[in-house]
Amino acid sequence: MAVRLLSLAILIAVWYAGSQIAGARALPEPQAVAAAIVDEARSGALVFNLGVTLARVAVSFTIAMLLGTAIGLAMGRFRTADRLGDPWLVVLLNLPALVIIVLAYVWAGLTEMAAILAVAINKLPIATVTIREGARALDRSLDDMAQVFRMSPWTRIRHVVMPQLAPYLAAAARSGLSLVWKIVLIVELLGRPNGVGFEIGVAFQLFDVTRILAYALAFVAVMLAIETLLVQPLERHAARWRPKPA
Repeated sequence: MAVRLLSLAILIAVWYAGSQIAGARALPEPQAVAAAIVDEARSGALVFNLGVTLARVAVSFTIAMLLGTAIGLAMGRFRTADRLGDPWLVVLLNLPALVIIVLAYVWAGLTEMAAILAVAINKLPIATVTIREGARALDRSLDDMAQVFRMSPWTRIRHVVMPQLAPYLAAAARSGLSLVWKIVLIVELLGRPNGVGFEIGVAFQLFDVTRILAYALAFVAVMLAIETLLVQPLERHAARWRPKPA
Protein backbone atom coordinates (compact mmCIF):
# COMPACT_ATOMS: atom_id res chain seq x y z
CA MET A 1 0.00 0.00 0.00
CA ALA A 2 2.80 2.40 0.91
CA VAL A 3 4.54 1.70 -2.41
CA ARG A 4 1.35 2.48 -4.33
CA LEU A 5 0.85 5.74 -2.45
CA LEU A 6 4.47 6.69 -3.16
CA SER A 7 3.98 5.91 -6.85
CA LEU A 8 0.82 8.05 -6.90
CA ALA A 9 2.64 10.91 -5.21
CA ILE A 10 5.44 10.72 -7.79
CA LEU A 11 2.86 10.75 -10.59
CA ILE A 12 1.20 13.88 -9.20
CA ALA A 13 4.59 15.56 -8.76
CA VAL A 14 5.55 14.77 -12.37
CA TRP A 15 2.14 16.03 -13.49
CA TYR A 16 2.62 19.29 -11.60
CA ALA A 17 6.11 19.77 -13.00
CA GLY A 18 4.83 19.08 -16.50
CA SER A 19 2.07 21.67 -16.09
CA GLN A 20 4.65 24.28 -15.08
CA ILE A 21 6.69 23.53 -18.17
CA ALA A 22 3.88 23.14 -20.71
CA GLY A 23 1.59 25.80 -19.28
CA ALA A 24 -1.85 25.57 -17.71
CA ARG A 25 -3.63 25.70 -21.08
CA ALA A 26 -1.89 22.60 -22.44
CA LEU A 27 -1.64 20.69 -19.15
CA PRO A 28 -3.66 22.07 -16.21
CA GLU A 29 -2.34 21.65 -12.70
CA PRO A 30 -3.68 18.75 -10.59
CA GLN A 31 -5.58 21.10 -8.27
CA ALA A 32 -7.36 22.71 -11.23
CA VAL A 33 -8.51 19.32 -12.50
CA ALA A 34 -9.59 18.32 -8.99
CA ALA A 35 -11.62 21.53 -8.71
CA ALA A 36 -13.28 20.78 -12.07
CA ILE A 37 -14.21 17.29 -10.86
CA VAL A 38 -15.78 18.78 -7.72
CA ASP A 39 -17.72 21.35 -9.76
CA GLU A 40 -19.06 18.71 -12.17
CA ALA A 41 -20.00 16.47 -9.25
CA ARG A 42 -21.85 19.28 -7.46
CA SER A 43 -23.84 20.11 -10.59
CA GLY A 44 -24.86 16.46 -10.96
CA ALA A 45 -23.46 16.21 -14.50
CA LEU A 46 -20.55 13.99 -13.50
CA VAL A 47 -22.69 11.45 -11.66
CA PHE A 48 -25.29 11.37 -14.43
CA ASN A 49 -22.77 10.87 -17.25
CA LEU A 50 -20.79 8.29 -15.29
CA GLY A 51 -23.99 6.38 -14.62
CA VAL A 52 -25.03 6.43 -18.28
CA THR A 53 -21.62 5.24 -19.44
CA LEU A 54 -21.41 2.51 -16.81
CA ALA A 55 -24.88 1.27 -17.80
CA ARG A 56 -23.72 0.96 -21.42
CA VAL A 57 -20.58 -0.84 -20.28
CA ALA A 58 -22.60 -3.29 -18.17
CA VAL A 59 -25.18 -4.11 -20.86
CA SER A 60 -22.73 -4.51 -23.74
CA PHE A 61 -20.29 -6.47 -21.57
CA THR A 62 -23.04 -8.86 -20.44
CA ILE A 63 -24.27 -9.45 -23.99
CA ALA A 64 -20.76 -10.10 -25.29
CA MET A 65 -19.86 -12.47 -22.44
CA LEU A 66 -23.06 -14.52 -22.74
CA LEU A 67 -22.81 -14.87 -26.52
CA GLY A 68 -19.04 -15.36 -26.43
CA THR A 69 -19.33 -18.10 -23.81
CA ALA A 70 -22.02 -19.97 -25.75
CA ILE A 71 -20.25 -19.66 -29.12
CA GLY A 72 -16.80 -20.38 -27.70
CA LEU A 73 -18.05 -23.46 -25.87
CA ALA A 74 -19.70 -24.78 -29.03
CA MET A 75 -16.58 -24.12 -31.12
CA GLY A 76 -14.32 -25.73 -28.56
CA ARG A 77 -16.46 -28.84 -28.21
CA PHE A 78 -17.59 -29.45 -31.79
CA ARG A 79 -15.20 -29.48 -34.74
CA THR A 80 -17.88 -28.55 -37.28
CA ALA A 81 -18.88 -25.47 -35.28
CA ASP A 82 -15.22 -24.48 -35.01
CA ARG A 83 -14.67 -24.75 -38.76
CA LEU A 84 -17.80 -22.74 -39.50
CA GLY A 85 -17.12 -20.03 -36.95
CA ASP A 86 -13.36 -19.59 -37.30
CA PRO A 87 -13.47 -17.40 -40.46
CA TRP A 88 -15.99 -15.11 -38.74
CA LEU A 89 -13.68 -14.82 -35.74
CA VAL A 90 -10.71 -13.94 -37.94
CA VAL A 91 -12.70 -11.20 -39.66
CA LEU A 92 -14.05 -9.71 -36.43
CA LEU A 93 -10.69 -9.86 -34.67
CA ASN A 94 -9.02 -7.91 -37.47
CA LEU A 95 -11.84 -5.49 -38.27
CA PRO A 96 -11.08 -2.10 -36.67
CA ALA A 97 -13.42 -1.09 -33.85
CA LEU A 98 -14.09 2.25 -35.54
CA VAL A 99 -15.40 0.51 -38.66
CA ILE A 100 -17.85 -1.58 -36.63
CA ILE A 101 -19.07 1.49 -34.74
CA VAL A 102 -19.57 3.57 -37.89
CA LEU A 103 -21.37 0.74 -39.70
CA ALA A 104 -23.64 0.14 -36.71
CA TYR A 105 -24.63 3.81 -36.69
CA VAL A 106 -25.12 3.88 -40.48
CA TRP A 107 -27.25 0.74 -40.56
CA ALA A 108 -29.21 1.13 -37.30
CA GLY A 109 -29.12 4.91 -36.84
CA LEU A 110 -27.78 6.96 -33.95
CA THR A 111 -29.69 4.87 -31.41
CA GLU A 112 -28.90 3.33 -28.06
CA MET A 113 -29.30 -0.17 -29.51
CA ALA A 114 -26.74 0.56 -32.23
CA ALA A 115 -24.27 1.82 -29.64
CA ILE A 116 -24.69 -1.24 -27.41
CA LEU A 117 -24.42 -3.68 -30.31
CA ALA A 118 -21.33 -1.96 -31.68
CA VAL A 119 -19.54 -2.34 -28.34
CA ALA A 120 -20.73 -5.92 -27.84
CA ILE A 121 -19.61 -6.98 -31.34
CA ASN A 122 -16.14 -5.53 -30.70
CA LYS A 123 -15.85 -7.53 -27.48
CA LEU A 124 -17.48 -10.74 -28.77
CA PRO A 125 -14.56 -12.32 -30.74
CA ILE A 126 -12.09 -11.91 -27.86
CA ALA A 127 -14.46 -13.58 -25.41
CA THR A 128 -15.20 -16.33 -27.92
CA VAL A 129 -11.53 -17.12 -28.56
CA THR A 130 -10.73 -17.27 -24.85
CA ILE A 131 -13.65 -19.55 -24.02
CA ARG A 132 -12.92 -21.73 -27.06
CA GLU A 133 -9.42 -22.39 -25.74
CA GLY A 134 -10.89 -23.26 -22.37
CA ALA A 135 -13.40 -25.64 -23.96
CA ARG A 136 -10.59 -27.37 -25.85
CA ALA A 137 -8.77 -27.93 -22.56
CA LEU A 138 -11.71 -29.62 -20.84
CA ASP A 139 -10.98 -33.02 -19.30
CA ARG A 140 -12.69 -35.64 -21.47
CA SER A 141 -12.58 -38.19 -18.67
CA LEU A 142 -14.93 -36.00 -16.66
CA ASP A 143 -17.35 -36.08 -19.59
CA ASP A 144 -17.23 -39.87 -19.51
CA MET A 145 -17.91 -39.80 -15.78
CA ALA A 146 -20.93 -37.53 -16.34
CA GLN A 147 -22.30 -39.98 -18.89
CA VAL A 148 -21.81 -42.91 -16.55
CA PHE A 149 -23.76 -41.12 -13.82
CA ARG A 150 -26.36 -40.04 -16.40
CA MET A 151 -26.17 -36.36 -15.53
CA SER A 152 -28.64 -34.05 -17.21
CA PRO A 153 -27.22 -31.47 -19.66
CA TRP A 154 -27.75 -28.64 -17.15
CA THR A 155 -26.14 -30.58 -14.29
CA ARG A 156 -23.19 -31.45 -16.52
CA ILE A 157 -22.68 -27.82 -17.52
CA ARG A 158 -23.01 -26.60 -13.93
CA HIS A 159 -20.85 -29.16 -12.14
CA VAL A 160 -18.45 -30.42 -14.82
CA VAL A 161 -17.97 -27.80 -17.52
CA MET A 162 -18.27 -24.45 -15.74
CA PRO A 163 -15.77 -25.18 -12.90
CA GLN A 164 -13.14 -26.02 -15.52
CA LEU A 165 -14.00 -22.95 -17.58
CA ALA A 166 -13.95 -20.59 -14.58
CA PRO A 167 -10.33 -19.39 -15.06
CA TYR A 168 -10.97 -18.74 -18.75
CA LEU A 169 -14.20 -16.91 -17.96
CA ALA A 170 -12.33 -14.74 -15.46
CA ALA A 171 -9.61 -13.98 -18.01
CA ALA A 172 -12.18 -13.13 -20.68
CA ALA A 173 -14.07 -10.90 -18.25
CA ARG A 174 -10.99 -9.02 -17.12
CA SER A 175 -9.58 -8.40 -20.59
CA GLY A 176 -13.03 -7.71 -21.98
CA LEU A 177 -13.94 -5.13 -19.38
CA SER A 178 -10.79 -3.12 -20.06
CA LEU A 179 -11.65 -3.17 -23.77
CA VAL A 180 -15.37 -2.46 -23.46
CA TRP A 181 -15.13 0.74 -21.46
CA LYS A 182 -12.64 2.22 -23.91
CA ILE A 183 -14.85 1.42 -26.89
CA VAL A 184 -17.92 2.79 -25.10
CA LEU A 185 -16.23 6.18 -24.90
CA ILE A 186 -15.63 6.15 -28.67
CA VAL A 187 -19.25 5.15 -29.29
CA GLU A 188 -20.46 8.03 -27.12
CA LEU A 189 -18.07 10.46 -28.75
CA LEU A 190 -19.36 9.61 -32.23
CA GLY A 191 -23.08 9.25 -31.75
CA ARG A 192 -24.62 9.62 -28.29
CA PRO A 193 -26.01 12.78 -26.60
CA ASN A 194 -24.68 11.91 -23.13
CA GLY A 195 -22.05 9.93 -21.29
CA VAL A 196 -18.39 10.47 -20.48
CA GLY A 197 -17.32 10.12 -24.12
CA PHE A 198 -19.84 12.76 -25.21
CA GLU A 199 -18.64 15.20 -22.53
CA ILE A 200 -15.02 14.64 -23.53
CA GLY A 201 -15.99 15.33 -27.15
CA VAL A 202 -17.67 18.61 -26.19
CA ALA A 203 -14.65 19.63 -24.12
CA PHE A 204 -12.38 18.79 -27.06
CA GLN A 205 -14.34 21.11 -29.33
CA LEU A 206 -13.89 23.88 -26.77
CA PHE A 207 -10.19 23.01 -26.21
CA ASP A 208 -11.05 22.61 -22.52
CA VAL A 209 -8.21 20.34 -21.40
CA THR A 210 -9.18 20.70 -17.74
CA ARG A 211 -12.64 19.26 -18.35
CA ILE A 212 -11.24 16.49 -20.55
CA LEU A 213 -8.90 15.39 -17.78
CA ALA A 214 -11.62 15.77 -15.14
CA TYR A 215 -14.00 13.36 -16.88
CA ALA A 216 -11.24 11.01 -17.96
CA LEU A 217 -9.73 10.70 -14.48
CA ALA A 218 -13.12 10.33 -12.80
CA PHE A 219 -14.06 7.50 -15.12
CA VAL A 220 -10.66 5.82 -14.77
CA ALA A 221 -11.03 5.97 -10.98
CA VAL A 222 -14.42 4.26 -11.17
CA MET A 223 -13.12 1.52 -13.47
CA LEU A 224 -10.08 0.96 -11.25
CA ALA A 225 -12.43 0.56 -8.29
CA ILE A 226 -14.48 -2.02 -10.22
CA GLU A 227 -11.29 -3.83 -11.24
CA THR A 228 -9.94 -3.89 -7.67
CA LEU A 229 -13.13 -4.62 -5.74
CA LEU A 230 -14.99 -6.88 -8.18
CA VAL A 231 -12.96 -8.30 -11.08
CA GLN A 232 -9.76 -9.24 -9.24
CA PRO A 233 -11.57 -10.99 -6.32
CA LEU A 234 -13.66 -12.97 -8.83
CA GLU A 235 -10.52 -13.93 -10.72
CA ARG A 236 -8.82 -15.12 -7.52
CA HIS A 237 -11.93 -17.08 -6.58
CA ALA A 238 -12.07 -18.74 -9.99
CA ALA A 239 -8.40 -19.79 -9.77
CA ARG A 240 -8.43 -20.79 -6.10
CA TRP A 241 -7.98 -24.47 -6.97
CA ARG A 242 -4.67 -23.84 -8.73
CA PRO A 243 -1.49 -24.47 -6.71
CA LYS A 244 0.22 -21.27 -5.66
CA PRO A 245 3.77 -20.63 -6.93
CA ALA A 246 6.54 -21.26 -4.45
